[in-house]
Amino acid sequence: MRAETSTNGLRSTERAVSVYTTGPECIRCVLTKRVLAEKGVRFLEVDIRSNDAAREYVVDDLGYTEAPVVVVTDEDHWCGFRPDRIDALADQHRSLR
Repeated sequence: MRAETSTNGLRSTERAVSVYTTGPECIRCVLTKRVLAEKGVRFLEVDIRSNDAAREYVVDDLGYTEAPVVVVTDEDHWCGFRPDRIDALADQHRSLR
């Protein structure tokens, strides 16, 4: 997914990590976003409670039934709070800089 907005500090051509959440009541969503931010991984948050297309993508296309869902690429995604995956992603992002 290519970011098309400059919110969250993303440039228009920068590859964005997408974090599909169910809002601030979801502690795993909050922790995932916090750790991504602490590790310097930029992301776009999509609240699937108010976005039917995003919810269908997460459930129907990716097959997840719990949040958060982190999508790095079409082949690289996961659900839940995964510090191991976040660490690997942060390492990958550092090596690209």
